[in-house]
Amino acid sequence: MATADPPARPRRPREETARLGDAIYERDIRPQVEASHRGAFVAIDVDSGSWAMSDDLRAAAKRLRTQRPGAVDVWLPRVGHRALHHFGGRPLRSVE
Repeated sequence: MATADPPARPRRPREETARLGDAIYERDIRPQVEASHRGAFVAIDVDSGSWAMSDDLRAAAKRLRTQRPGAVDVWLPRVGHRALHHFGGRPLRSVE
């Protein structure tokens, strides 16, 4: 008799995922990527702290899902920016 997969954990509220993702990024990832990967996208599994990076948003998410297929709460910051995208004008870069 085959065993069923365990039920998926419910998603966190977006605000909590953002808070946890930002904390992981600032503590563990930013020091490694800020100087040489400005503009790249980082996909972070906030449960495990695992992350993947790419110059393409979808590619970063796909790389993370390959590493962590069960990732439920994923945060996607952009290296050196306060927002993923910008509309017109100048991009919103982080204050250095």
